[in-house]
Amino acid sequence: MSSLFSGVDDLQRRLEKADYLVDRGLATALYLAATIPQPILLEGEAGVGKTEAAKSLAKIIETPLFRLQCYEGIDVAGALYEWNYPRQLLSIRVAEASNRDVSEASLFGLENLIERPLLQALRHRGPRSAVLLIDEVDRADDEFEAFLFELLAESTVTIPEIGTLNADFPPIAVLTSNRTRDLHDALKRRCLYHWIDYPDVEHAARIVRRRVPAASDPLTRQAVLAVNKLRRLDLQKQPGVAETIDWVAALHLLGAQALDRTTAEGAIGSVLKYREDIELAREHMAEWLPANT
Repeated sequence: MSSLFSGVDDLQRRLEKADYLVDRGLATALYLAATIPQPILLEGEAGVGKTEAAKSLAKIIETPLFRLQCYEGIDVAGALYEWNYPRQLLSIRVAEASNRDVSEASLFGLENLIERPLLQALRHRGPRSAVLLIDEVDRADDEFEAFLFELLAESTVTIPEIGTLNADFPPIAVLTSNRTRDLHDALKRRCLYHWIDYPDVEHAARIVRRRVPAASDPLTRQAVLAVNKLRRLDLQKQPGVAETIDWVAALHLLGAQALDRTTAEGAIGSVLKYREDIELAREHMAEWLPANT
């Protein structure tokens, strides 16, 4: 068992010191992921802090974070490794110029291997396990998902030209998903699971105050309440905590001390990202602006 944390309370306190405020449920899930250890799948709407959870975990452990951003069509070369072909070609040309033979072993050795995030995390030399963030795994295809399952299950990878590489310090794997598609049960069974929901008003206000401490309390609370009400509209993209922080920061930069129609519209592009959503919000301002504006 890992001794990274003395318990859930210890992890929660250290995350708070790193300005990442979590509820008991998420703190427990992260503690188990780091202690068992076992990969954890974090799902939730965009902007609720899934990626930040992995970053903050690496920060408090004081270990590297290796991030793999998934996308449609991602393959092994983009995620695990590829060969340094220019360097291999240079070695061949140098050998030919010197009338020497070049062996396959020298061409396909570790020195000619370009490590991508998955391999970097597996080959991390400690002294603590690295945090491996596999972001938006739902964007990848089924084949890549199956490959991930095998890699995470054993913390090993086989490179045909080299052999099997085993992790001396298996990474703490954090997978995130916006749930644009369902993941396979096999991958889910391998992982701990936690759904991160939008925080309530009080918790969201605490988070925003941590990130934008110079903003006035009335502005922060009114903006948090406004975002909470905006989510009740039929928006294409629901604003998350990240957008709320950006909005308050922008409003504060513009000199706002409280939220009114003028200040809200002045920086509305910080919180809403579609023209249709902005138009809808303007049509329904009476529903989400403070009553006295």
